[in-house]
Amino acid sequence: MRFTRTDTVFALLALATLASWWLGEGAAASGQHLGTVATLAVLALSAVKGALIALDYMELRHAPALWRRAVMGWLVVVLGLIAVVSVGLRG
Repeated sequence: MRFTRTDTVFALLALATLASWWLGEGAAASGQHLGTVATLAVLALSAVKGALIALDYMELRHAPALWRRAVMGWLVVVLGLIAVVSVGLRG
């Protein structure tokens, strides 16, 4: 059996989801909030997942550069705002 790019992307998305869940469950099990490092790790995993979905499943990898930049820029702005607010509330 030969794995395609879609299979690889799906496996990466599943692993990133499991890693995010593990980080969140660890905090929930201890009755605490995620620490700053864990929060930023979850956001980084979200960025990777968003990029993989946009580029491979939405097929923006072969779309005009303007569309790729718009979607990836939106992803960076949204996750950046979440990071600033999340880390800012702790500080």
